[in-house]
Amino acid sequence: MKAANLGYVLSHACGAAFDNPDLIVAAVVGDGEAETGPLATSWHINKFLNPIRDGAVLPILNLNGYKINNPTLLARISHQELEDLFKGYGYTPYFVEGSDPESMHQAMAATLDDCAQRIRSIQREARDSGIATRPRWPMIVLRTPKGWTSPAEVDGHKLEGFWRAHQVPIADVRKNPAHLKLLEDWLRSYKPEELFDANGTLVSEIRELAPTGTRRMGANPHGNGGLLKKNLRLPDFRDYGVKFDKPGQTEADNTRPLGVFLRDVMKLNPNSFRVFGPDETTSNGLDALYEVTKKFWIAEYFPEDSDGGELANDGRVIEMLSEHTLEGMLEGYLLTGRHGFLSTYEAFAHVIDSMFNQHAKWLSICNQLPWRQNVASLNLLITSTVWRQDHNGFTHQDPGFLDVVVNKRAEVTRIYLPPDVNSLLSVADHCLRSENYINVIVSDKKPHLQFLTMDEAITHCTRGVSIWGPASNDQGVEPDVVMACAGDIPTQEALAATALLRNEFPDLKIRFVNVVDLFKLQSDTEHPHGLSDRDFDSLFTADKPIVFNFHGYPWLIHRLAYRRTNHKNLHVRGYKERGNINTPMELAINNESDRFTLAIDVIDRVPKLKATGAHAKEKFRNEQIACRRYAHEFGIDRPDIVEWRWPF
Repeated sequence: MKAANLGYVLSHACGAAFDNPDLIVAAVVGDGEAETGPLATSWHINKFLNPIRDGAVLPILNLNGYKINNPTLLARISHQELEDLFKGYGYTPYFVEGSDPESMHQAMAATLDDCAQRIRSIQREARDSGIATRPRWPMIVLRTPKGWTSPAEVDGHKLEGFWRAHQVPIADVRKNPAHLKLLEDWLRSYKPEELFDANGTLVSEIRELAPTGTRRMGANPHGNGGLLKKNLRLPDFRDYGVKFDKPGQTEADNTRPLGVFLRDVMKLNPNSFRVFGPDETTSNGLDALYEVTKKFWIAEYFPEDSDGGELANDGRVIEMLSEHTLEGMLEGYLLTGRHGFLSTYEAFAHVIDSMFNQHAKWLSICNQLPWRQNVASLNLLITSTVWRQDHNGFTHQDPGFLDVVVNKRAEVTRIYLPPDVNSLLSVADHCLRSENYINVIVSDKKPHLQFLTMDEAITHCTRGVSIWGPASNDQGVEPDVVMACAGDIPTQEALAATALLRNEFPDLKIRFVNVVDLFKLQSDTEHPHGLSDRDFDSLFTADKPIVFNFHGYPWLIHRLAYRRTNHKNLHVRGYKERGNINTPMELAINNESDRFTLAIDVIDRVPKLKATGAHAKEKFRNEQIACRRYAHEFGIDRPDIVEWRWPF
């Protein structure tokens, strides 16, 4: 489906075959590609195809022996070892080997017929019996020379069947007459005079062999999935929200209501929606899905699997501890006209950096092709986030996937950082309805304070960035400082800092701004969601200090806002690679994104507080010391920190 991204042909093919019971996807695997980690893992797709409801994938390993400048590993092991390898993966391998074109074409055609018949036999048996078991699907090993039919030698060096046949087998044809003659003889060996008439038109006998209509490869609707896509049937997300009497008093797991929402999305779309995750659906709070479906499992069962395993051979939740394979399956599913959702731990999202890059490039090009129909957006939930890793520690602290996303074109990328349950539900509903985007949603799975009613959340998410009135006290006057934030934990710490400042300095005018759509910070000339300079200055002021607490690496905010009028007064806090197995408050203090540091930042940047704020700064620093000591002594944060509530 896409080039320049090795290792994903089988996972893409598997995604295309999901819920396509009549489709056979021929997936050609280069023997160089077969050496990549993602491809080596994705041979296991045969454990995820249900012969009753899904189509089939026919892998074809094109074993030509060489990469750019090296032999390939699978070409240099014995026939028996190669056969045993694929039998061990659970396939029935068929071998087509040789170099004579005529006999090889006949052998390949016969083998394809045998494989297709075997696939249909497997499916027919399962569908007639209604019993889905894991079959041994066929696969083909096609062993041919590299540079097949090219000249045997060039300048005394072996060409056909050697690595020199890669890419540019005959160089300098414009300057070297001998090379040009060699190229001409090679091309004439295909007898073009028998294929084309005097006008260069394909002769009718050959033209009539081609299929017509959607049987043509380029016209197959599965290759232009937007032709087949139907809109999701979505429940009203407002029915899944959290209700409370006062903001900042009630805690809830942010992702758990999302799981209930996705459960009902799955229920309403039983043949066109799937959820993917690397062994983390329950961990990420989405396990309500198991009330209507299970994790797909068609391999061996043990008796204990019935005790909370949530496994079924008709499950629609796909779990495998390979982000590469899952992302490839999801891409293949979307590109053939369906819808999906993938969740993963934040630190491990980097595993799919290159896959994200290529999908974004593919979408960018598709936007320039009027015949290419829109496909559902790729929706990625980033959770188990950097600020709540008090048991996994430093290895799980990396919010840098957002930096990768920002590199790609604005037309296809979206980043959302909802601060609570209701805003997460509003964002998720919007993302599931969207087309031709990659939507990245960042939300932690632990209990968090809830701030916005459902109506407030909808308004806030629609705008993407807004002033939070209850947290601000600058109504009708010019603020002394803007306290801004993006992300659930950064929002809580920014609110706590605001409360500290309002208690210490009742006359200090603070404007509190929350950002849920990160690209609002970029100019509207750079991103379609960006704020105009006038709107940005209206929110953030043209000359007042801005203290911005961010979920990720702080320099990303500077990168997005560098052209803004007041950038010189923008001071950003965020994650700075200062982590360990810390309590949440200790981790925040280490990275200078805690409430006390933010309050000190305001004192340092508001002119009238530089002298009068000295006592408050001492107080806040003493609080940091006390928090560290408590964490080191007891291994948890102080009760007043854990139980903090918005006081106004």
